[in-house]
Amino acid sequence: MATLTKCRHGAVPSVALVFFFIMPNLAFGETKVFVEEYTYQASEADSKLSSRAIAFEQVKRLLLEKLGTYLEAETEVKNFQLTKDQIVTLTAGIVRAEIIDEKWDGKTYFLKAKITADPKDVANSIDKLRQDRQKTKELEETRKKADEALREVEKLKKELEIAKAEKPNLSQYNEAVNRLSATDWLEKGYTLEEAGKRQEAIEAYTRAIELDPKDAMAYYFRGIAYSMLGDDRQAIRDLDRAIELNPRDALPYFARGLTYKHLKDYRRAIRDFDRAIELDPKDARVYFSRGTAYAMLGEYRQAIRAYDRAIQLDPKYATAYYNRGVAYADLGDHQRAIKDFDRAIELDPKDAGVYNSRGISYGILGDHHRAIKDFHRAIQLDPKYATAYYNRGISYGNLGKNQQAINDLKTAAKLGERKAQDFLKSMGISW
Repeated sequence: MATLTKCRHGAVPSVALVFFFIMPNLAFGETKVFVEEYTYQASEADSKLSSRAIAFEQVKRLLLEKLGTYLEAETEVKNFQLTKDQIVTLTAGIVRAEIIDEKWDGKTYFLKAKITADPKDVANSIDKLRQDRQKTKELEETRKKADEALREVEKLKKELEIAKAEKPNLSQYNEAVNRLSATDWLEKGYTLEEAGKRQEAIEAYTRAIELDPKDAMAYYFRGIAYSMLGDDRQAIRDLDRAIELNPRDALPYFARGLTYKHLKDYRRAIRDFDRAIELDPKDARVYFSRGTAYAMLGEYRQAIRAYDRAIQLDPKYATAYYNRGVAYADLGDHQRAIKDFDRAIELDPKDAGVYNSRGISYGILGDHHRAIKDFHRAIQLDPKYATAYYNRGISYGNLGKNQQAINDLKTAAKLGERKAQDFLKSMGISW
């Protein structure tokens, strides 16, 4: 009659540039307000701006500590086996401190700030973050930069008090304060990105770069934001700069590889994934992404090896099982493909594409009854799944159930499935 068609998700589902969509809307639910204040004693080296930057960093830390203590005591965060520092680090990527009062008298800078949040929503976000190795690493690096900048500010302040503001040290002090301010803009950009405000996030990252032109993380984050907005070329320029500034960090190689893959430059993507793996050989998603790039080149055995490693590192990686199953199917090994689809469905029973792909393998093996059952399930999960209607129609036709076949092909044609449309035209059947 005709041939089965692969799932609409394609042989290799695309991998998004990731990284930024887990924060719930904290405007809903039962919110709590946490308030702290801090007074900074300015030195001779300080200006109003430097005093404000340091005071804000300190009051923000007090707020995150207070929120972290509450979360640890009152929510399921206490079951996550995280240290207090880890809770504070992850929370910094979820909530944002808001200044509610500030005063400067030339000698002291007083700041009062608050965090407004639904603790349950924050706890859920922490749970997702702690399971995301890459996002956790991003936030740890950002917090590390802030800690280093604050220590440098405190160290240089003491030196200046002793040396009575020698010019070279004063310049270093101002640079350290700028780095501290840059980390705040970095965190602001991160929370804006979480909220889907990517253009505003880019502006925040740009401000961080202006304050600290050697901040590799700012270029990395801005590159991701540009990629999410579809500006892949600018994304690559920023990721190039991040790599130039810190060539030992795996994250920008991975992000640049994903961007090259989106541009269909699969060889360059693979080179970047290889480098990311050299620097961090335990990130399952990098192996997965390398597998998808090999698959797009038709190098299915290489793809399978990459998926094998991803699954070794993360045995619950449903999409890796699915993609490996598709690669086996492309090699004609449908028995192995079905085993992988079985496991993918066990881990994620609501992915319509996996049922469709398993149905294809059953159909190719001649088991049209099982194929129809899988296509039916795919349609239940997604009633507008044109390819699944088409494939079910083909299987009905192979069983001699011609009217059911025609009905499904008509539905597929109405939903835009070109093969169904072409087949019905060739038979002189309208839809």
